[in-house]
Amino acid sequence: MLSLLVFVVIVVWVLLYQRTIDDIGNEMPSKMSLRLDKLWSIAQESMRNDRYLRAEKALLTILRVDERNSTAYNRLGILYAKQRAYKDAIECFEIAQSLEPSSSSLHNVGLIYYETGVYDKAALAFEQALHMEGNLAARHIAYAKVQEKLGDNKKMLSALEKAVELEPNPQSLAILAEAYEKIGQNELANDIREKSKALIVPEGVPKRIQKPPHRVIM
Repeated sequence: MLSLLVFVVIVVWVLLYQRTIDDIGNEMPSKMSLRLDKLWSIAQESMRNDRYLRAEKALLTILRVDERNSTAYNRLGILYAKQRAYKDAIECFEIAQSLEPSSSSLHNVGLIYYETGVYDKAALAFEQALHMEGNLAARHIAYAKVQEKLGDNKKMLSALEKAVELEPNPQSLAILAEAYEKIGQNELANDIREKSKALIVPEGVPKRIQKPPHRVIM
């Protein structure tokens, strides 16, 4: 009888112990997730308010918990770039790229190389970014600026024309007109400026909304 009682006690203790372990195991990911969310909030708020040291500490803490977090490396790269710590910024962007290839990481690397005058590497980074995501006018404009520094007017104009094709707004047209003017194509520059003026709507005048043509559905 005594042995049976001891057996029952042991079984109950084992079940309760197992339940406690399961509860702890379930709580740990939840607590970790809440901690990471709080660190992200601190990092983002600190970056907005230019509190770089606080943002850096939060991002580094995130990476200690999740060392393969490519987003944290990207944010850290942006943080270092803002402080002109370009070597550290490039290292962070390259780590982010190795963990999770993205056009944003490559574009950021290109911007830093452009800022530091390493135009051949900037061009390569922008080309790779465009290969991954070529539907943003800003990427083509950045690539055009590098090609201008490298003296390749043909690639510069091609990139700017693509930017205008993607986003035909006064800003992109003005950049293209300026580029044509620099290479002596004044007539083309003037034509583009006229097109740009036509897109500018005076204040107080409502924009005309073009209605789609009626189509017969068969």
